[in-house]
Formats: sequence, C-alpha cells, structure tokens
Amino acid sequence: MTLAACAALVEAGDPDRHLATMAAPEGDRALLWPLYAFNLEIARAPWASDEPMIAEMRLQFWRDALDAVATGAAPPAHEVAVPLSELVHAAALPLEPLREMIEARRWDIGRAPFADEAALLAHLQATSSNLMWLAAQALGAPAQAEPVVRDAGLAAGVAGWLVAVPTLEARGRVPLVDGRPEGVRALARQGLAHLSRARARRAQLPRRALPALLAGWRSGALLSMAARRPERVGQGALVQSEFRRRGSLLLRGLSGLW
Repeated sequence: MTLAACAALVEAGDPDRHLATMAAPEGDRALLWPLYAFNLEIARAPWASDEPMIAEMRLQFWRDALDAVATGAAPPAHEVAVPLSELVHAAALPLEPLREMIEARRWDIGRAPFADEAALLAHLQATSSNLMWLAAQALGAPAQAEPVVRDAGLAAGVAGWLVAVPTLEARGRVPLVDGRPEGVRALARQGLAHLSRARARRAQLPRRALPALLAGWRSGALLSMAARRPERVGQGALVQSEFRRRGSLLLRGLSGLW
C-alpha cells in the first residue's frame, strides 16, 4: 500500500504515462502515481473475467472505495485504494470525475456499440479527459484551465482509442461508430481539432502542471498518422519507433510544449 507499488503498476501497464510522470519533480510524481494506478485498475477490471458479474463486482469494489473516501472512512486495505484516498484528501480532488471513470468502464463489459459518435466522445471525456484533469488539478492547475486540459485529454483519448481498435475488435467489441477510412479520418481530425484548441490556450496552464498533459505527448503524431493513413488503424500499424517516441517526449518536456 505504497506509492512505490502504484509507480510499479504504472511502469508495467501504462508506459507512456510512466515516462511522462518521470519528467515531473520527484515530489510531484507522488501526486500522479495513485491516479494512474487507479485508472489501470478500473481499465483492467472488465477484462478480468468472461463473466460479466465478476467484472461488475470488481468495479463495485472501486465504487465502495470512493464511498469510503467521501465519508471519511478507512479505504480498503489495497495497494492503490489507500494511496488514492490519501491523495484525494491531500489535494482536495473531486470524487465525481473518479466515479464517472468507473461508470464509463462498464462499456467494456458489454458488447453493444456506441449509439453515435457523440456517445463515443462522451466515453473518452469520462475516461481520458477526466483523468488528465484530475492529474492537472493535483499539480495545481486552476479552475480556468479545465477546458484546456479537457481538450488535450480528449485528443489523447481519441489517439489511444484508435491505437486500441484492433485489440478491442479481437475481444468482440465494436469500438468505432464508422470504421470506414473516411470515418476513421474524421474521428482523427476531431482529435486534432481538440489538440489544436488546447495548444492555442496553453498559457492558461501553469508549468508545474505540464507533466499531466505530457501523458498525451504522442497524440499529435498518432492522430496525424491516422488522418493521413486511416487504414493503419485497423491494421494495428498506428505506431512510432521507440527512438521517436522517447525523443518526442524529451523535446516537449524540455521546451515546455505538448
């Protein structure tokens, strides 16, 4: 039940966020590890069993954990729940975005497609955007920076979603409302529009909060690739070399841009 355990979970399961967090001062990393480990835990919950009831029980564990945080009760003795509870109290983080993240993961349990693109984007807002905004708040982002962070978070969510399309399809899900090349291109361009809007207003974000947005440092490159070559999404070829991946993070971290 330590921050080290959270960091190890993120390093193993979410390498992009782990690298981005390592760009933060050591003290600030402690404000990010519990959030990212929580995100991993709820993201994995629906896939832990083929039995929907088991998956629902795993998500219910996290609902109950947040209820304990809300009432001031002791959280479950869990390697992520305890540090998360401590972070929520120390940084005065709102619980509703965390609850929305849990509820959004119920989509992974079922097999129904999204009703329309708005439903897909709402799912990404509830997951990726909520997570990025919580991380930014933990690092001191003011309330007026929320639209900037949420735009960046949605762009990162779209990029990550497009990368995950082949895996989701292999598991029997229908991740895209329109899987034709023109539909994929349109979705990628939507993500780029949100990223452009966020970058245009980056001055509203304090530099200390930059590592929260660095978690999506590959968004621009991946979305641009998907917009140019939408067929690469279905082929599982929306990838960058490791050299380019790490180099682009270093450049953005040093420049203060994302």
